[in-house]
Amino acid sequence: MLIVDHREREIIKELYRRKISFEIKQLITADFIIGYVGIERKTQQDFLNSIIDGRLISQLIELKENVDVPLLIIEGEENIYSLRNMHPNAIRGMLASIAIDYNIPVIYTRNANDTCSLIESIIKRFEKGKIRIPLLKKRKPLTLKERQELIIESFPGIGPTLAKSLLQEFKSVKKIINTNEEKLQKIDKLGPKKASEIKKVIEEEYKD
Repeated sequence: MLIVDHREREIIKELYRRKISFEIKQLITADFIIGYVGIERKTQQDFLNSIIDGRLISQLIELKENVDVPLLIIEGEENIYSLRNMHPNAIRGMLASIAIDYNIPVIYTRNANDTCSLIESIIKRFEKGKIRIPLLKKRKPLTLKERQELIIESFPGIGPTLAKSLLQEFKSVKKIINTNEEKLQKIDKLGPKKASEIKKVIEEEYKD
């Protein structure tokens, strides 16, 4: 029932120790699959990094499109608002967007051991028949308009409203990407800092 991505070594080690039955695979979406529940696990640092580099939203969209019940785990015991030079409201805004705009529950765990305990609890709920597939849920493909909006939302500091404003102003994703920083700054509620972060994501060389 439990499928674990092969890169989750710390969790795999703990699952073996607990003698929990599972299968190791290379997962494209999610870090863990339990029945129709897909779980994305992020440490606090990885969560913040993925906000900054724009990976987070695209990962969660892909998760939501491929499983019936998506779930995000944020793992760590430190004060998440003091780990990076990010405004606390940017972090709060992203957490609110994940829960409200994307309808993905966020669960916090202390460490890998605590994450394994949560996974074990979900498995037990399946075994007891306490988790049921939402019968009325029908996944439909995103429209072109929605995909365009979500691509722009993946940039740091860009929410649904600002993404729509950018697309209404520049008319296409390509034109937004090709626009210089000075023109981006002129968009209401965007400003120089967000414009700089967007251009950094677009223009800086990828480093593995």
